[in-house]
Parts: sequence; structure tokens; C-alpha cells
Amino acid sequence: MKACRTALVALVALVGAGAAPMIQNSWAQDGKKAGPNPVGIGSNWSNSVTKDAQGGLELDKKQIELVQKINTYFRDLPDLRGNFVQTTSDNKRMRGKFYVKRPGKFRFDYAAPSKQVIISDGEFLRVQDYDLNNEEQWGIDQTPFRVLLRKDVDLIRDARILELQEVDDVVVIALQDKSPDTVGRIKLYLGKKAGLELREWVTTDAQGLDTRVELLDLAKVDDLDPGLFKPMPVGLKRGQ
Repeated sequence: MKACRTALVALVALVGAGAAPMIQNSWAQDGKKAGPNPVGIGSNWSNSVTKDAQGGLELDKKQIELVQKINTYFRDLPDLRGNFVQTTSDNKRMRGKFYVKRPGKFRFDYAAPSKQVIISDGEFLRVQDYDLNNEEQWGIDQTPFRVLLRKDVDLIRDARILELQEVDDVVVIALQDKSPDTVGRIKLYLGKKAGLELREWVTTDAQGLDTRVELLDLAKVDDLDPGLFKPMPVGLKRGQ
């Protein structure tokens, strides 16, 4: 099985960025380990910058105003829960539930038969596999979603805008972090019927393969359990 190479918060999930050394991603080691990866992390990101991604658009006044609205949406994102569907380039689908808690925590629980959880405590992002008793960990600043995870989201300041358009009731924005330490590209789709709302994102790996994550049944919540965002030792079974 091969790794799922891309795909937020994630998220949607808007985390306060932290800094930490990046731990080697075992997904990319000879393709031996497969696993879901909705937050788009993997060693292939280090090779994903192409010439067409080095510059970015020169935004006019109307486009700048649109990006500012996107900034405001992510800055003001409330605590959320919902469902997600992840589709890889070979049309394999995985489903699950996600949770987001300001100011910077999120969790993706994959539905059976998967035994994987992706969790951020606001400083570190962990991929936990309760089948293999394995955990991978990254500092939030090392992920391609850093520009969206900041408390003070400012895409004009921190990202190269590669694409920006409004198609019917959807805003599409593709971007790349300006930081040389945080390489990767992501395309976001936001509905705009009743104010902006993140619907899905697509990330592309170095081989040009896309992974799509769709967000469903979004609901604002006021009582998310803080324990959802505390990693559990992978030696324990989920639910213990």
C-alpha cells in the first residue's frame, strides 16, 4: 500500500504555530507504510516546489479585498465538529470525524477499519497508528498549513497566492508558504452563500498526484472536550 500524500483544517484547524524539529516521515520510506494524511505532510513536500510556484499573482484591489475576507474567516473560525471524506489520486476513499478548537487544536478520527488518529495540541501535530503502535510527530511550523494555522492569518504577508477566482458560489484560492522551511502547495474551496465556509481542499505531491478532503456536516459547538486534543500513548487501544 502507498501513502496518502496530501490534503486541512484542517484543515481546517487553526493552530497557534509552534516550532520543533521535524521527525522523519515513515510514509515516504520505500512506500512500506500506508496511512491517511489529511493534513498534507510528507517528505515529498520538500521536492514539490516548481518554477510556476515561485512567484505568485499580482493582486488587484478587488482580489486583495477577497483575500482579506479569507483571512478574516480563518482568524474568526469558531470551534467546530463535522465529518470528512478523503479521496486519493487512485480514487480510494476514507471517511471520519474531525474536531477543531480555537486557539489551535484539531483532531481527525478515521472510521473503521482504520486505526489512525491525526491530532494537534496547538504545538505539535501527531499521526498515531493504533494498529502498528506507531506515532509520527512534527512541529506545526513544519507543515504546509502553517500560514493557515497562525492566530493572525495574513495570506498576503505570509503566502504566495498562485490562483484566486470566484466560480459561481465558490471562492478558490491556491497558495504556497513564502518560508523556505515550509514547502508545499494547497488549494482551498470556500462556499460563499452565507458568508465564507471551507468546503474542501486539494494538495498535490511532487509526482503531481492530488489528494482531496471534503468537509461535511459542519457544526459550531461550545462544549468540545479538551481531552480530544491530548494525544494518547499508541500502546493503548483507542477507547481505553
